[in-house]
Amino acid sequence: MKNSAIKIAYFAGSMKPGHDGVTRVLYKLIETLNERNIENIFFSPIIPQDSAQPTKMFEIPSVVFPLYKDYRFPVALQKSFESRLAEFKPDILHINSPCPLGFAAVKYGLRHNIPVVATYHTHFASYAKYYKVKALESVSWSYFRMIYNSCDQVFVPSKPILEELRNHGLTNLKYIPHGVDTDVFNPKFYSDEWRNKNDLNCKTILLFAGRLVWEKDLATLAEAYKILNEKRKDIKFVLAGDGPIRNELQALMPGALFLGYLSGRELSTAFASSDIFVFPSTTETFGNVTLEAMASGIPPICAREGGAYGVIEENKTGLIANPRDARDLAMKIEKLVDNPALRKAIAKNSFEYAKEQSWEKIFNKLFESYGEVIQRHKIYNQYRSKTYCRSYNQLCFRRSIHA
Repeated sequence: MKNSAIKIAYFAGSMKPGHDGVTRVLYKLIETLNERNIENIFFSPIIPQDSAQPTKMFEIPSVVFPLYKDYRFPVALQKSFESRLAEFKPDILHINSPCPLGFAAVKYGLRHNIPVVATYHTHFASYAKYYKVKALESVSWSYFRMIYNSCDQVFVPSKPILEELRNHGLTNLKYIPHGVDTDVFNPKFYSDEWRNKNDLNCKTILLFAGRLVWEKDLATLAEAYKILNEKRKDIKFVLAGDGPIRNELQALMPGALFLGYLSGRELSTAFASSDIFVFPSTTETFGNVTLEAMASGIPPICAREGGAYGVIEENKTGLIANPRDARDLAMKIEKLVDNPALRKAIAKNSFEYAKEQSWEKIFNKLFESYGEVIQRHKIYNQYRSKTYCRSYNQLCFRRSIHA
């Protein structure tokens, strides 16, 4: 089956443009789907107005999610998408969140004998320590095993996360990283004007970019700021992004520059005009911003936990700090601040690495995988009864949903 002949139905927790790293990946995917004339349809509890939709999108009924008010909890799932799917007749379903919508899509695929794949975008199990709900972690892993092991394939964007998922009993995993657009993130966007405007020209700029939420380990960043701010006047912490803890974080980092939410040329300029990218998060499945920093020609420092450090080769394409260790993070920052030659060498290496991570290459792998999954499913159906589940785990899952 040629890519252009495949019909794909996608399910996502949010399709609000720029909402988070997941939506940024999905909108890049939509661009490629449309360029290649691949029929697609998206279901989500959060979608933009009709005039802003780059493809067919359908809103799923939802309510506000108490723990995360920027997201919504889907309800009335079966009625909200089954008729649309029946009309669309997809060849494959792709879930991008393990939320109830993704769960319902997996059930639909099993009932209607349609292959289902997933991308492991969000590391929800790691959020437990930030919300101080200990039981959440074990419950999350049990739920993940149920939903993801019922899929024909699970795409994982970083090797550290791939290994962690295997250790927790997830199967059918395939490594497909994310890419970066080097026309958007590139050293060519460096701007002395931007540095002067923000009174940064005599400083070494330490950039963080991302949502301002505690699960990005921003308490560690704030503590590293405190350690360095007391003894150095030649550095400046700059944060690009917004979120529910912005006011609290500004109180902890009073001398830092908070730029708020940036996109487009403004974001490209902030990356390229900074000197070091500092990203302490331990909860990423990939960390698009790490690769965007590398493509912008600035060396990254990431924590050795989660997926953000997966693209870093220590002392070659970046530095890796101990997770949740502000003193070690501060030491790694000073290592690059005080060694311009090392900083320059890492920036060059990381830029060369990023140039090879084009979205075209990444999506080629994804579309090839779709074809492989669909073909395996067809072969399976030639030798198995349609009432026989695709694996022992799916058999258990099928029994549970029909109970």
